[in-house]
Amino acid sequence: MRALFLALTLALVPTLALADPTFWRVEWPNTDFSRSSVDYAEVLSGGPPKDGIPAIDGPTFGPVAGKRGLDPREPVIALELSGATPRAYPIRYLTWHEIVNDDVGGLPVAVTFCPLCNSAITFDRRVDGRVLSFGVSGKLRHSDMIMYDRQTESWWQQAVGQGIVGELMGAELTMLPSWMEPWSAFAARNPDGLVMDQPPLRRDYGRNPYVNYDSSRWPFLYRGETPPHNIEPLARIVRVGDRAWPLARLAVAGQLNEAGLTIHWASGQSSALDRAEIGAGRDIGHIRVRDADGRDVVHDVMFAFAFHAFHPDGTWMID
Repeated sequence: MRALFLALTLALVPTLALADPTFWRVEWPNTDFSRSSVDYAEVLSGGPPKDGIPAIDGPTFGPVAGKRGLDPREPVIALELSGATPRAYPIRYLTWHEIVNDDVGGLPVAVTFCPLCNSAITFDRRVDGRVLSFGVSGKLRHSDMIMYDRQTESWWQQAVGQGIVGELMGAELTMLPSWMEPWSAFAARNPDGLVMDQPPLRRDYGRNPYVNYDSSRWPFLYRGETPPHNIEPLARIVRVGDRAWPLARLAVAGQLNEAGLTIHWASGQSSALDRAEIGAGRDIGHIRVRDADGRDVVHDVMFAFAFHAFHPDGTWMID
């Protein structure tokens, strides 16, 4: 588990040393640490080293109709791009790998999930005419995964899709509409769709290595401020741009029509960060966000502390 690895690591290495880029140069000889948009004191080791959490490249898929072993309530990331067969990426795999580099209908994408922020975002992997592939750095900032690209070994903040260290500092990845929903909902809507196969690695897929994390009082390795309006740090919010809607508000309303958006909530999805078995997690529901023309809108469901950390001037849609 990340927490155990971290405890052992920090017992040997003073935390303050991690703020000095010279500490990382052996592991990251190709990263230009002279280019940074962040305070290095905010960057911490999450425990595993570079690629200690292995990203998946070129995943294989099988038909929805033939898939067995997924609990109906367990979450998947749904990606339904125009002209391509809909694909589901089970969180039971993303929990252990955090990044999937894929190609969907000729479009290179990175499907990402940061368990510590509950942030599931899909990116276009093209930047300035170059196709990037991403790995897990093992570093965290505001408890959010720092990704890296293998072409320049620049560091990227997963929650916002921005290059923060290295040659590509300041570059931005394009976010694509995707969402987390229960496997049963994806399968019912897309009987001819595809679902990612289990990776050929030794992992306890279906098990949650972050048991009871989303009922914790404080996020792992987070040193920032608490969210405003007495919102609990690990309460889930729906982020659209720089606006945040508390999921608890949506669960009561069922549907909200605000800021030119329709946000619909439905029950039936288990939390991936609750019980030891992902499918047995408590029901947190799931959402879809569409614009006035009924098109899916780029959004994310993340923890409130992460929204406040990365969007400190954001708007809280609390009533």
